[in-house]
Amino acid sequence: MGLTEALCYYNTWLINQCSYVGIFVLMALESMIAPIPSELVMPFAGFLIFTGHFDPWAVMVASSLGSIIGSLLSYGMGRLGEPVVLHYGRYLFLNVHHLEWTKNFFARHGGKTIFIARFIPVVRHLISIPAGLARMPLAPFVLYTLVGATLWNGFLTYLGVRLKENWRIIQQYTHILDYFVVAAILTVAAYFVWKLKAARKAA
Repeated sequence: MGLTEALCYYNTWLINQCSYVGIFVLMALESMIAPIPSELVMPFAGFLIFTGHFDPWAVMVASSLGSIIGSLLSYGMGRLGEPVVLHYGRYLFLNVHHLEWTKNFFARHGGKTIFIARFIPVVRHLISIPAGLARMPLAPFVLYTLVGATLWNGFLTYLGVRLKENWRIIQQYTHILDYFVVAAILTVAAYFVWKLKAARKAA
């Protein structure tokens, strides 16, 4: 059994056993760094709405609350991460200038960044940490997280209702997008490492 099949099995098992609480827990984990894609959670909830076992409003409340709680926990991790960057950042090619850049970026673009990130695979698992590191104001962070997460969760749930027992098809297509996003992130990371090394040699 591969990782995707295992996640699919345990996700559906938890939802069947714990109902809306299962959705809440899974979406909280999905909003952190846990490798639980919402594409394996919300479409199944949509299928259960189709069968009459779940109420659509309860599904949306449970998933949105889970997304907010998970994002807040990651945000808190980021808030606690500033001393780590200041003391040990040089081992990760990070310094106080990168910290200031992150703060300035989220001061200017934090709202739309958090909103858009909710629709991007991989990125939505991580984006709350730099938001916390930049000390983005909590109110807009929660607001944009709530709106973005609710729209994304609702979209996946609707697809699950429409596809019925074929809800697993959704993950097959989004899984391809995951590879492109990961490749793009690795490329950007490699570029920045190369630039930092070049700057150090020049100095």
